[in-house]
Amino acid sequence: MMLVLLSSCGNKRTSIDPFASITHEVDSIRQKEDSIHQEKLPEDPKPTEVDESFDDFIYNFASDDTLQFQRVRFPLPYYNGDEKVNIEKRFWKHDNLFTKQHYYTLLFDREEDMDLVGDTSLTSVQVEWIFVKKRMMKRYYFERIKGAWILEAINLRSIEQSENEDFVEFFGRFASDSIFQSQRVFDPLVFVTSDPDDDFSILETTIDRNQWFAFKPVLPTDRLSNINYGQRNDDDSSTKILALKGNGNGFSNILYFRRKGGAWELYKFEDTSI
Repeated sequence: MMLVLLSSCGNKRTSIDPFASITHEVDSIRQKEDSIHQEKLPEDPKPTEVDESFDDFIYNFASDDTLQFQRVRFPLPYYNGDEKVNIEKRFWKHDNLFTKQHYYTLLFDREEDMDLVGDTSLTSVQVEWIFVKKRMMKRYYFERIKGAWILEAINLRSIEQSENEDFVEFFGRFASDSIFQSQRVFDPLVFVTSDPDDDFSILETTIDRNQWFAFKPVLPTDRLSNINYGQRNDDDSSTKILALKGNGNGFSNILYFRRKGGAWELYKFEDTSI
């Protein structure tokens, strides 16, 4: 706490994470359970192969009714803003998350943070739904407990308005308004794709604004998914990366945005689908 206070003293505007309190509470619950309930260890779920990678686990968690019931800690704390309820096991309904979609999305501020995907050393991950039009976020808190991933809490909260052009608000319009979209695509646009003559090579070239509309994927307009592996997602970041990843179908598109003159623009597009 002291470190947070000291680091914020020199800033005029303090960026407050609305999920900080629930994150702290989930951590506190885990520490308390580790120290007090050691006698219940035989009842804890046993880790399996799907626990080695969070991406493998979350797909199985969303697809398998039995696994999902085993990996939710009931009664599950559910926060709607500042209101908290506990969901009992008998009232739980299977949650498919994003597995019924053609693809899911991931958000990053920096390219190097994309290396966190597939990291087998992670112990805490959050899965997020970002509702673009409603400006709401639903966050699922997963903790790795003795090798097994467990859902520990869910939080639904409104997204705070940024002083700069908000990326979520921008993207909602970018995805649904073709005229606005054409105004926010840098020309020429950097284009990265697989070499049609060599599956193991990548080509980097440029395309003009009109060609973007020929190559672009169908963009989500209502909601974005995100898996927070520990990467930063800062409202004041000058760059944003939106990755579109297929659910077992080889689809892979990445859109690179930057804030220029206070306004967001797409400056690079990557399509390495197979």
